[in-house]
Amino acid sequence: MRLPAALAALAALAVLGACASPATTGQSYADYQRTYQAGPAPVDTATEAALAEAAGDPAAAGHVGISDEQDFSAVSSRETIESDKERIAQNRAQYQQIAPTALPERTATSAPNLISYALNAPSRLGQPYYKRGGLALSNSERACARYQSPEDAQLAFLKAGGPEKDRKNLDPDGDGFACTWDPTPFQKVHG
Repeated sequence: MRLPAALAALAALAVLGACASPATTGQSYADYQRTYQAGPAPVDTATEAALAEAAGDPAAAGHVGISDEQDFSAVSSRETIESDKERIAQNRAQYQQIAPTALPERTATSAPNLISYALNAPSRLGQPYYKRGGLALSNSERACARYQSPEDAQLAFLKAGGPEKDRKNLDPDGDGFACTWDPTPFQKVHG
């Protein structure tokens, strides 16, 4: 809502008055300090109310107390049970029913499923289960360092024939889990 020209000019003067300084008012600094410490001059409340009303601020315009939406007498004067019923019907008309569809089929991928492997593994973390040759631990650490995460190493391990064969030297203890990959969280959830 636009303010009428007179109210806009009055609002501009009020803003300028709030920003007054000794340089803009021509006062001495001592006079400015006295005026500043005394606080703003009382303003005509009718003018303030008119500015607030024109700006659309009912609380500042002198309408203090409960908001109009929370005032039962105000709402009941303009709303009825019939109008509520009509509004509910309009809202219901906008509802959209979505029919359920079938879940997508799981497609076969060439990548192993880590969760399925963790749940069906015959051994537990740190429990040797598969035979391993005399592989040095330092070689295993170097092999594991090639992967960004233990999950990546476990995937590579399974793709290369693990856990029966450890061609990449990622599982020196023979528990079936490469490079500190831990299946325990999956196994605990499953029970």
